[in-house]
Amino acid sequence: MTDKIDMEIYNKVIEENATLKKTIEELEERLKNYTNNHRHKKYYEKNKETIKEKAKEYMERIKTENPEKIKEWSRKAYLNQKAKKSGISLGGT
Repeated sequence: MTDKIDMEIYNKVIEENATLKKTIEELEERLKNYTNNHRHKKYYEKNKETIKEKAKEYMERIKTENPEKIKEWSRKAYLNQKAKKSGISLGGT
């Protein structure tokens, strides 16, 4: 009796696993349209100078509006480098 029930549960789990794997594959295919692909790379190659200019303008604006933010970024970068050298991961974003 229990063997029959166990087999039914086992078969349901296997079936559910197969459907979930299929769903994952479908979602990964759809995600490929939005992730970093050849079009993104091509865009950045074409517009390299404008992107650099925008980044420079942003940094200049941050320097005047919020210099504490730059100090915060520098401190975080320093701590990440220090942790990387010692082999410790700080985590976070």
